[in-house]
Amino acid sequence: MKSILKIQTLLFFSLLSISFVYAQGGKEYYYTDASVFPIYGKAIENTSATYERLPASLEGVIRQPVWDLAHHSAGISVRFRSDSPSIKLRWVSFGLHTMNHMTDTGTRGLDLYTKDPVDGHWRFARSARPQKDTLNDLTVISGMEPVMREYIVYFSLYEGVKKLEIGVEEGSVIDQPALDSPRKGSPIVMYGTSILQGGCANRPGMAFTNIISRELDREVVNLGFSGNARLDYEIAELMAAVKDPSLFVLDNVPNCEASLIDERQEKFFRIIRDAHPDVPVVFIENPNYPHAVFDKVAAADITARNASMRAVYEKLKKAGEKKIYYIKGDKMLGLDGEATVDGVHFTDLGMVRYTEYVLPTIKKALRKK
Repeated sequence: MKSILKIQTLLFFSLLSISFVYAQGGKEYYYTDASVFPIYGKAIENTSATYERLPASLEGVIRQPVWDLAHHSAGISVRFRSDSPSIKLRWVSFGLHTMNHMTDTGTRGLDLYTKDPVDGHWRFARSARPQKDTLNDLTVISGMEPVMREYIVYFSLYEGVKKLEIGVEEGSVIDQPALDSPRKGSPIVMYGTSILQGGCANRPGMAFTNIISRELDREVVNLGFSGNARLDYEIAELMAAVKDPSLFVLDNVPNCEASLIDERQEKFFRIIRDAHPDVPVVFIENPNYPHAVFDKVAAADITARNASMRAVYEKLKKAGEKKIYYIKGDKMLGLDGEATVDGVHFTDLGMVRYTEYVLPTIKKALRKK
């Protein structure tokens, strides 16, 4: 009797993952819950909800702004494959978050990429642009040849995704990915500010953590917390709990005044290092913001913050720490002042320039691992 009940239960939950047939424009679509496919970009599996970034155990423990920002699905993605001529995405957002310096596609939308069968690179297919509601149901791309393709869906950067379903045409296949790409496991774990969270990429795939993931064909965890990368030790402990990390990147200076770096940066590092003594750690300076060329108060503040970060790094080196790396910020965004939307947050150009600037050091550190 117990075995029969077990089979019935398994069948029930299997059916939950595939929703009813939906007809549109003479075509019928079958929807599959995306949670049955591999989910990338989470520090640990046991988070407060499927597409969130912190474990439920931190609610009421970590600062409230950090907890709230953890609901944002920045850096999270899902992989699948299908031979459907068209792909639909139906998703529910937590809210209708919007900002005056970032597109709604970046804050609340989704991006669809597919693997190029010729060069093997991930190629942008199209964005799912959010509507004026928390429920969205869109045909992202259509008119394709019915051949099997590998896909990745990048999630919203400044809003949370409660639920995602993937729709394919009747008679088409949707299945688990056949390729381990980006390579899952042994992730790069990046901690930082609103810029690292994705501000202000035009669409999710252009956040530099996602660009780096495609460039290295490796999973990257985005622990960017807008305005709140203030060296909370609970985040260091979460990073320390990541299974088999390949690299840690600390890019928190834009949210930390010099005194806070002096007070907390070394201990934050030590929590990570004690858990993973052989994993490389990269320290990154505050970029030289375009407006700091004219605003001398801002320039002095950036100089002080970077000096504090550098002092921590040098202290660690003198103490005998190995496998630590340092990236200066003075030329990160180029010298033309054209890589930000507001003097601080990166445009897509800024995201690309950041990636190109930090990748050589990241690759070097990974070789040491």
